[in-house]
Amino acid sequence: MNDKISQDSINKALWAACDTFRGTVSADTYKDFILTLLFVKYISDVWQDHYDGYKAEYGDEPELIIEMMKNERFVLPIEASFYALYDRRHEPGNGERIDQALHAIEEANGTKLKDAGKSVFQDISFNTDKLGEEKQKNTILRHLLEDFAKPELNLKPSRVGTLDVIGNAYEYMIKNFAASGGQKAGEFYTPPEVSDLISDLLDPQAGDSICDPACGSGSLLMKCGRKVVSNHGSKQYALYGQEAIGSTWSLAKMNMFLHGEDNHKIEWGDTIRNPKLLDKNGDLMLFDIVTANPPFSLDKWGHDEAEHDKFSRFRRGVPPKTKGDYAFILHMIETLKPNTGRMGVVVPHGVLFRGSTEGKIRQKLIEENLLDAVIGLPEKLFYGTGIPAAILIFKREKPDNTVLFIDASNEFKAGKNQNILTEENISKIISSYRDRAEYAKYSHIASAEEIKENDYNLNIPRYVDTFEEEEEIDLVEVRLERERLKSHLALLEGEMNKYLEELGYGA
Repeated sequence: MNDKISQDSINKALWAACDTFRGTVSADTYKDFILTLLFVKYISDVWQDHYDGYKAEYGDEPELIIEMMKNERFVLPIEASFYALYDRRHEPGNGERIDQALHAIEEANGTKLKDAGKSVFQDISFNTDKLGEEKQKNTILRHLLEDFAKPELNLKPSRVGTLDVIGNAYEYMIKNFAASGGQKAGEFYTPPEVSDLISDLLDPQAGDSICDPACGSGSLLMKCGRKVVSNHGSKQYALYGQEAIGSTWSLAKMNMFLHGEDNHKIEWGDTIRNPKLLDKNGDLMLFDIVTANPPFSLDKWGHDEAEHDKFSRFRRGVPPKTKGDYAFILHMIETLKPNTGRMGVVVPHGVLFRGSTEGKIRQKLIEENLLDAVIGLPEKLFYGTGIPAAILIFKREKPDNTVLFIDASNEFKAGKNQNILTEENISKIISSYRDRAEYAKYSHIASAEEIKENDYNLNIPRYVDTFEEEEEIDLVEVRLERERLKSHLALLEGEMNKYLEELGYGA
């Protein structure tokens, strides 16, 4: 089957496969099954496509071909292939067979699907009671295998063309799960428009090292990498990340593979309590670009251990016990390279003006001339929360000590449940940032002295006046209009009384 297929038809077929679970299992649970089986199906189709190619070239020589297949980017044991699982779908034990296949895939591919002993599929089991008792579970998984075997989901390269078709399908699925995932959605996904904006603001260059210490499924991190390709025609960059939630770390690893991002290092663990991205001396690694959309105002972020942090990340102050925003900001600041380091972080607005320890930390960051820009975003952009957020841009090297404030809170296209940043909205923010331009009711360049006079409060309305004067009311005209309306009302009441009398309802 060599007919080309559109991205849209693949996406629709994948989303339809979720019907197997709907009404039985929550989306938060079944997303891992769908995305993992998509991964297995893709590597199986690639393997089969290459096998068929060798067979056409060298004839029916299975031993020779299998030997040649050992040099593939990804090794697939025959018994772990999607097709081997599909052929036995009517037999009992589908869950156990799929789990065994995942284990065999991990073992055959060395460190590609492992980091520090943790495997990508460690937190994913198809042989789980979450799918019901054995008979129901077997039936659900049979239906799922049949969904992925449909012609629409033939993912062979000879049919779908570029690898990005699969990577895009994976992103599409993650986005849709995030959109329907409620409060938990923001844990693993940053909306693509926001990722686009941040990557444009940070302007990654060829040779840059790029890190996201709260990387979720890796979408923001990869967007920065793809900017290097699109703007500079180069794949000379390295991606680094850390993710605390095991199943989300697995998504990031599979996502990287499906997008062809082999030059990456994604660690599993709590970035604040246990940073894993360390150099050979055990110190924090430094990067050209650090970016993140960390969890907003995280409770229980590691306050008790922070005072004695061996990396001295909290020397400017220890953030409040129940709000971890500045814990992530301070960690990110410490991982910036001395000259080239630049950083973009998404934060709730409270970060801009809350007092106490946060106010002192904010003051020190401004006095050190690290803050470059504060960009206010519209509400309802992020999955799982309707509150508006802001992007803070920090730089290790700045030409002056000013801070640019941009109020883009009204720059969006309204969606059904989420607001969306359009290309025009993004372009306006980017040009204002790059040109360091002031526009009425939109942007303002504040001096260090002005910020000091505001007690280091960064609340955007203090710097960007968006107040619209109300049109002056002509009281004489209002009085005349009121008299006209009274006369018209009297006329209508007279006509109404006449009609009532004709109908015999007169007084």
